[in-house]
Amino acid sequence: MAQAKKIGMYLAVVFVLYTIITSPDRAGELVQIGFNGISSAAHGVGDFMYQLVN
Repeated sequence: MAQAKKIGMYLAVVFVLYTIITSPDRAGELVQIGFNGISSAAHGVGDFMYQLVN
């Protein structure tokens, strides 16, 4: 099981590096979309907590 995890992680790293090297503009867009999603989720949690306190 540990060997499969190690191979899966290696393949994921190779895929990410390949994507960045072959299409850096698209990779940058995907990272920006990811950060926007995380920011939006954090904002939603903050709004929820604010409503609980009020």
